[in-house]
Amino acid sequence: MQSTIKTILYVPFCVVLFFYSSHSAFSQSVYAPLNNDYNDLIDRLDIKGYSGNIFTSVKPYLRKDIAQLADSISKDSTIHFSKVDRRNLQYLQNDNWEFSHVKDAGDSKHHFIGNLYKKKNDFYEINKKYFEFQLNPVAYFSYGKDMDSSGKKTTTYINTRGLELRGMIDNKVGFYTFLTDNQAVFPQYVNNKITATKAIPGEGFWGSFKGNGYDFYTVNGYVDFNFTKHISTQFGQDKNIIGDGYRSLMLSDNSSNYLFWKVDTKVWKFEYVNIFAQMTADILGTQPQGDVFYPRKYMALHYLTLNLTKKFNIGLFECITFGNTDTINNRRFDFSYLNPIIFYKAVENGMGAPDKDHIGLCFKWNFLHHFSLYGTAFLDEFNINEIRARTGWWGNKQAAQFGLKCIDIAGIRNLDLQLEGNVVPPYTYATYSYSKVTNYSYYANYTNYQQPLADPNGANFYEGIAMLKFQPFYKFSFTGKMFYTITGLDTITSLNAINKAIYSYGSNIMLSNTKPPRVSDYGNYITQGVRTTILYLSFTTTYQLAHNMFIDLTAIYRSEKSQLAIYNSNDKSVLVSFRWNIAKRLQEF
Repeated sequence: MQSTIKTILYVPFCVVLFFYSSHSAFSQSVYAPLNNDYNDLIDRLDIKGYSGNIFTSVKPYLRKDIAQLADSISKDSTIHFSKVDRRNLQYLQNDNWEFSHVKDAGDSKHHFIGNLYKKKNDFYEINKKYFEFQLNPVAYFSYGKDMDSSGKKTTTYINTRGLELRGMIDNKVGFYTFLTDNQAVFPQYVNNKITATKAIPGEGFWGSFKGNGYDFYTVNGYVDFNFTKHISTQFGQDKNIIGDGYRSLMLSDNSSNYLFWKVDTKVWKFEYVNIFAQMTADILGTQPQGDVFYPRKYMALHYLTLNLTKKFNIGLFECITFGNTDTINNRRFDFSYLNPIIFYKAVENGMGAPDKDHIGLCFKWNFLHHFSLYGTAFLDEFNINEIRARTGWWGNKQAAQFGLKCIDIAGIRNLDLQLEGNVVPPYTYATYSYSKVTNYSYYANYTNYQQPLADPNGANFYEGIAMLKFQPFYKFSFTGKMFYTITGLDTITSLNAINKAIYSYGSNIMLSNTKPPRVSDYGNYITQGVRTTILYLSFTTTYQLAHNMFIDLTAIYRSEKSQLAIYNSNDKSVLVSFRWNIAKRLQEF
């Protein structure tokens, strides 16, 4: 633990204190929480040709950048937006009023009990010259019915209460905290996922609640600071996203929150991101255990993105994950990976370390003010001779994403469509086993808290996504989604009355990619194993009662059909939700 503090905590704060003592006067900003609906508003502006200082492939976004973008558009009288788009711009200004130059941004028409809700997005706020503080309640109450493939009906619900606070000190140091206590009963397909992974999707430690439910906290918080006008840093517990797709093959928000130090450089047409993180390798049992130190793993990441033109962007991604090399050594964060401008593969080779290196290339092209074409090539391992031979060598693991966003379809304003395809070969993101007993490889594989850091399907799949969103009025929106996935699941075969062996066909990235449990060196192909198709459909109607207060009515249909009957399932859910200062809880897998 002391070594971790020295590397991931001590170093960034020493740097922060050094720069703070220089009395630089660069204004700081906290980040807007990750929220798909929020990001859609930024995407629409970006496709229309207005992005300001925002690079859409790096999320979350700084509130200061969002406010400046909205301000610049609202001042331009030559821009002809729909009435709904104009109201959405006002929403962004109101939600980030402390950084907006509009005089009355965020002001409430009526105060609630004295000084409460003087601003539309702040239950209580303090706005002084050298200190700014905002406090908001957080609530998520959901009630629904779920019917599984056996015809069994279950009452589902989510009961979330908490607080969100953010602010700045001396216009230099920003801080943010989000804390909720949650009790939930999920649909059966989510329960099946929890049973398989021992983790609630997107969450960390949990306990049982009233037999069929779950009790857990959602906590994230950080401080951030500007080194210079163009370089900022963030240290805390949260999530990050790299990529323009709905899914990300590089880094997504699928897993639990994790501790990280981020350095973000924006200069000229570049954004360069460095993330150094500590994550959870294994949770030691069929259910997370309290008062136990979970094994740690680490990640170091570089991402460079460049606007070649106003409409065309490219990005280069490199990431390495590492941890214990065996059951004896207790390896901590390696200082060699703190180098912000070196290729990690060269460092790894120099140390002889058995760490996992990933490389990604991505692009985005906006055209005709209505379309955005994007894609990603993700390289885990490859051998050019084996690729040419086309023998299905297991080590050739190159994933790909291709997508298209269309806004204002057929001239219908605020009717938007997104199409996306993802292809991930077997054994991608996995690594070799550190335990010959369990055949699980916790430390270098691309996971955190038993969950993939990229696509929730892991590997060995084809995935197609279609989403249609319509916002006919400012307060009303309708969203339909379809996810169609073909994957190859692993099999469990009895060896004798006591032991069982897991044969890996490359879907479960927690399993070792060594042979065994890997089935074969050659003849591998995508969807090998137990071929399974998953269809997920959802339709949501959302009404905004007040600023950041929503009512959602959602219907979900999920069907899983497999060559093995034990994997077959069928779920139908209907639920109504009340949300206040929190994003939708999405379980789309």
